[in-house]
Amino acid sequence: MSAGSFSRWLRERSEPDWTAVVTHPFAMSITTGATPAAGMRRYLEQDFQFVDSFTALLGAAVAAADTFEARVPYGRFLGQVATTEEKTYFHRALAELGGRTDAPPEPVTTAFRQLMDDVRTSQDYALIVAVLCVAEWCYLGWASRAAEPLPESFVHREWIELHEGAEFRAWVDFLKGELDRLGAAADEERRQEVLGVFRRAVELERSFFDMAAG
Repeated sequence: MSAGSFSRWLRERSEPDWTAVVTHPFAMSITTGATPAAGMRRYLEQDFQFVDSFTALLGAAVAAADTFEARVPYGRFLGQVATTEEKTYFHRALAELGGRTDAPPEPVTTAFRQLMDDVRTSQDYALIVAVLCVAEWCYLGWASRAAEPLPESFVHREWIELHEGAEFRAWVDFLKGELDRLGAAADEERRQEVLGVFRRAVELERSFFDMAAG
């Protein structure tokens, strides 16, 4: 496998679920501000349940990364976004929508958290990157489809802005680049192992949007 192609290979082999995620009707309704309040509340209540597991997964990436150069972006993202910008957004948005941060997790939420926790405890860097890359790349996929002007409601607009723009694109490019670097040196058995985790994460993303859509 040539360098620079592993992330694309993973995405292509995660169809049709990948396209179903980045073009999901619920995601598209966020980009236009048309999501019903009840649906957006349910979606954000469940998405908030990932904050702790996602933060822990970023910490595991710092520990498991095989180079200092790779550790730095994880640490930066962990400090600047995962524990500050997104968490602040959740509290403001859920307050606006009359939601709660302690909502009982839906089955798909529990399953996705379990996947995050499993790869975290494995300390397997490639599997950690695979889950992180799916979570961020597919969100960039739908958020980048939003047209200007963005929705007036901050609940929709700021959620789009958190997952679009030059800084977030650079973060996703870093994750894809790490997968490309690791995949270029991997044998077929290892590539299939990473693909299994990548596909599972994409399947769960699709099921999560299906849950949010009701």
